Amino acid sequence: MPEEALPACSILLLAGGRGQRMGGADKGLLEWQGKPLIAWLYEQVRPLSDDLIISCNRNQQRYSAFADQLVSDAEGDFPGPLAGILAGLRSARHAQLLVLPCDAPLIQRNLLEGLLREAGEQPVVIRQGEQWQPLFSLWPRQLLPLLEQAWRSGQRSPLSFLRTVNAVTLDCPADDPRLANPNTPALLEMTDNKAH
Repeated sequence: MPEEALPACSILLLAGGRGQRMGGADKGLLEWQGKPLIAWLYEQVRPLSDDLIISCNRNQQRYSAFADQLVSDAEGDFPGPLAGILAGLRSARHAQLLVLPCDAPLIQRNLLEGLLREAGEQPVVIRQGEQWQPLFSLWPRQLLPLLEQAWRSGQRSPLSFLRTVNAVTLDCPADDPRLANPNTPALLEMTDNKAH
């Protein structure tokens, strides 16, 4: 399928977490192979959208170099990734929002294009073996009212929400290296070593 046939999308990179497994460090700004993790994502996604959004709750000045828009959680105390997705959907300029975590430096365009080819009225989520990966997903902006309602009712899990709205799954192998996400210092170092 030619690139022009892919639907227009906004892209949300989630970098708003507390970084607990990284000792409180801002994950997206950690160095991997000489560049911050967010820079690897930026290189892959920039050609796919004119509306690149980063959800971040700190270091906005550094993140602004990699985004068209920055969003922050409406509530304090790091309420989790669903808060970032909610903020992204509120700000997205296109009908589809491609959501990715900031710590997936091996993501490839072919996987992102696969998600976009499934775009429709339902969200699309990567399923890796039997496990859903809700932070690798495509969200139609029309879900916003439903998500707002779920949030007000106490929903905080992207996975639970995606299941309730009958998300479509895109299957990947259980050991798919494109989805490697080094979210502890040891894993970051291990992933770095594997890439050499």
